[in-house]
Amino acid sequence: MKRNLKEMAVRVILLLIGLAIAHLGVTLFLLADLGADPFNVLVQGIFRTVSKLSVLSFLTHGYTHIAICFLIILVLLVVDKNYIKIGTILCMVCGGPIIDFFSLILAPMFEQMPFVLKVIMLGLGCVILACGMTIVIKSDAGTGPNDLVAVVISDKSKKKFGLIRIIVDVSFVAAGFIMGGVVGIGTIICAFLVGPVAGVFMPHSEKLVNKFLKVCGIYERKNG
Repeated sequence: MKRNLKEMAVRVILLLIGLAIAHLGVTLFLLADLGADPFNVLVQGIFRTVSKLSVLSFLTHGYTHIAICFLIILVLLVVDKNYIKIGTILCMVCGGPIIDFFSLILAPMFEQMPFVLKVIMLGLGCVILACGMTIVIKSDAGTGPNDLVAVVISDKSKKKFGLIRIIVDVSFVAAGFIMGGVVGIGTIICAFLVGPVAGVFMPHSEKLVNKFLKVCGIYERKNG
């Protein structure tokens, strides 16, 4: 059964709430200045490799990010188009502006922050990121390209999302590092922490999302 306009709107609102929470976590991560997140290590690596080869000179770092996102979405459209929803595009275009907004507010508090406190903020950022992304995933309106890869593999292989997310993140880090991406302590923490934390949050986020949908008059449909 197809979703009506009201249900689509409510699910997209849920996705945007989760996206804002997740990118607050990403902002804390980036302001700690202890390495890029796994997906951006991959983007950095590909961008630097392309730059060194002096091909596709029109590709900036931002355009490379978008190009990789669209490539992942294109592959997943071939694998199973049911995973690609309107929220997938929203995740791509809204992430940057949300991070810019939070950075403007939070950057001053990180200027004189000692290293130990930055590590704590990094860990907090990873937890907030994991919490937000589970809301995005459970909104069932779409999600970011790297989460999409983990969700699809998890669903198809019947393996726990937390474990698959670690494998995906570590693969992104390894590939990006080989091609010249920057890896710091934060990158390693994020690669091994976000997946398991998201796995813990996932059932709780599902309950919250279902309650929110019920309040809005949207009920879970039964198959058959």
